Amino acid sequence: MTKFTGYVCSLCGRVYAPDEVTYTCPIDGGNLDVSLDYDALRRLSPEQIIQHQENSLWRYLPLLPVEHPGGEHTPFRAAGWTPLFRTDRLANELGIKSLWIKDESRNPTASFKDRASAVVVARAREIGAEVVTTASTGNAGAALAGMAAAIGHKAVIFAPKTAPPAKIAQLLVFGARVILVNGNYDAAFDLTIEAAQEFGWYCRNTGYNPFTAEGKKTAAFELWEKILKGELRHTPENPLQIFVSVGDGNIISGIHKGFRDLLSAGHLEVMPRIFGVQSEGSAAVANAFFAGTEKITPVQAATLADSISVDLPRDGVRAIRAARDTGGAYLTVPDGAILTAIAVLGSLGIFAEPAGATAYAGLVKAVNSGMVNGESTTVVINTGSGLKDIRAAMQAVPEAPVIEPSLSEVKKLL
Repeated sequence: MTKFTGYVCSLCGRVYAPDEVTYTCPIDGGNLDVSLDYDALRRLSPEQIIQHQENSLWRYLPLLPVEHPGGEHTPFRAAGWTPLFRTDRLANELGIKSLWIKDESRNPTASFKDRASAVVVARAREIGAEVVTTASTGNAGAALAGMAAAIGHKAVIFAPKTAPPAKIAQLLVFGARVILVNGNYDAAFDLTIEAAQEFGWYCRNTGYNPFTAEGKKTAAFELWEKILKGELRHTPENPLQIFVSVGDGNIISGIHKGFRDLLSAGHLEVMPRIFGVQSEGSAAVANAFFAGTEKITPVQAATLADSISVDLPRDGVRAIRAARDTGGAYLTVPDGAILTAIAVLGSLGIFAEPAGATAYAGLVKAVNSGMVNGESTTVVINTGSGLKDIRAAMQAVPEAPVIEPSLSEVKKLL
C-alpha cells in the first residue's frame, strides 16, 4: 500500500503531490498536512495497524508516511512508546476523577522531539538527503543529533547561544556540527532555512517540515491504543482531556493530526479535548486564541521555559485549531506556577523540564477556573526531562543544607 498520497495546505486547502513540494505551501506559506490513503486504512483493523512486536512509535507504521526504518537495534528504533503513569494522589488533590502523566522524558534523548526526528531522519534517508539540519533551543537539536548518529547520518544544528548547557552538551556528544547563534530561536530558525537552501540540506525545522508533525502525532496513537485496551476512558459524554505545553505549536498540532488521522480512517468515534498551555511570557498562540482569530502576532518571548520560548510560532494556526476544533482551550501560566509544577511532578518521581511542567500548571489553572470536566479522564504530557535544564530545576526547590559530618549535626538539622 502506498500510504503517503500528498499534502494539503492548512491555509488555502490546495492539494499537492508528494514530489511537488517539500516544506510549506508556495502560494501562502501555510503549513502542509501530510495526506494518507484513508480508504485503505479503513480496511485495516486496529490489530493490523498496531505492530505489537515494536515497542516504539514504529508499531504504528501503517499510519506513518515513511517506510520501515530497518532492523538496526539502535536508539533510532526506540523513540516513542513512552510510559503513562496514573496518579490518584494528584487527582484527589485537584478534585478530578482520573489523572495520568505521559512521560516523554523516557525517549532516547529525553524529550518528545525524538518522535519528530526519528520520522524526519527516516524521510531523509528515503529521499537521499546526506545532511539534515534544524534550529533548536536544545531538545529538537538533541533529538535530531541522536537519531542521526544512531544510523550514521550527518546533522547540523543551529542553536541560540543562550540555550541550556546540558542541551548543547547532548548535541556535541552525539557528534552533530553545532553552530551557536548570537540571537534568539527565531533568528536561528531563519538562518537554518537559508543554509538549507544554500547547501542543499534537508531541513527538519519544527512547523516547517511537514514530517515533524507526522512523528509527533504518534503520541496520539499511543493514547488511542490505551483507549482500545480500556485503560483510558474516552466516551462521547466524557471525552479524554489532554494538556500539553505549546511553543512553536507543532506538538499540539501533531497530536491533533494523529487523532484526525484515526477519525478519518474510521478508528476513532469522537475527538479528545485538547488544551494548550503557554507561559505568560511567550503566549503568541494563546493571545490569538483569546482574540478569536487565527492571525498570530509575534511577541518578545521571555520565560524560563526555554523549549517553549518563541517570538513567532511557526505552527500557530494549526495549534489554535487543535484546541478550538476539539472543544479544548488555551491557558497561560506565570513562570512561578511552572516552577511549582516541577516540584509537584517531582513528588511523583517524574523530573520535568520547565516546558513539560507547564502542562501540569495549566491543568491546575483549568481546574480552578472550572474549565475541565471532573468526570473525564485527563492526560498531562511531560515533554522533556528536567536534566535538560538544571538551572531552572534548582529554582523550583529549596537548597540542600550543608552540615559538618557528625550525627549531632544531623539531629540538630532534623
